[in-house]
Amino acid sequence: MDKLTSYRTLIKEILTEYAQFPPSHGQIEAVLIFDEERPSYQLMHIGWDRERRVHMSAIHLRLRNNKIWIEWDGTEEGIAQRLIDAGVSKDEIVLAFLSEEKRAYTDFAVT
Repeated sequence: MDKLTSYRTLIKEILTEYAQFPPSHGQIEAVLIFDEERPSYQLMHIGWDRERRVHMSAIHLRLRNNKIWIEWDGTEEGIAQRLIDAGVSKDEIVLAFLSEEKRAYTDFAVT
């Protein structure tokens, strides 16, 4: 299995696991969105919390330039750590939610 296929499989497994635990309050559904054509993978939370509409991306990952780009991470522990624990090296992960200037001060890939 090539690297990108392996990353696709891993990302879908991790997001599917997170989707099993929707928020504990409100009537909120965990919705997975996998776009294989433009490799983009999201876990959305959609529903109602009392009278407030909830429509948010909890996690958004993309495969870009042969790396995993974390576009948004709404988890407490950090999706990057889950990827590392699964064997992805830090130089294959881009913290895209940080500016390039800030990424340069992390142990992760800049681009």
